[in-house]
Amino acid sequence: QVQLVESGGGLVQAGGSLRLSCAASERTFGSYPMGWFRQAPGKEREVVAVISRGGGSTYYANFVKGRFTISRDNVKNTVYLQMDSLKPEDTATYYCAASTSRRALPAAGDFGSWGQGTQVTVSS
Repeated sequence: QVQLVESGGGLVQAGGSLRLSCAASERTFGSYPMGWFRQAPGKEREVVAVISRGGGSTYYANFVKGRFTISRDNVKNTVYLQMDSLKPEDTATYYCAASTSRRALPAAGDFGSWGQGTQVTVSS
């Protein structure tokens, strides 16, 4: 499995921005579609954004469209999530994940390698 380490979480006021990073251990990072997920207390984990191997295709959940941007750098083995116009309801633990699916944008259930998560707290 791919080893993933997230960073960049923290406390921010509503309307602010954060940039999450997820560093992968493998040189074959570019062969994996990547995703960002989040889980708030008492709620199920939900997909936030997904990016294809080369970065040419992306998917966003409706609740982050126009506010969040997923990107990746296959040289640095890192995937990013730029989060702008943050809202209190974005408060959650954010996880990155890798998929071995052949699909360009895998379904949520196709992600098998997970990071430890990074906490994002948005105050009102």
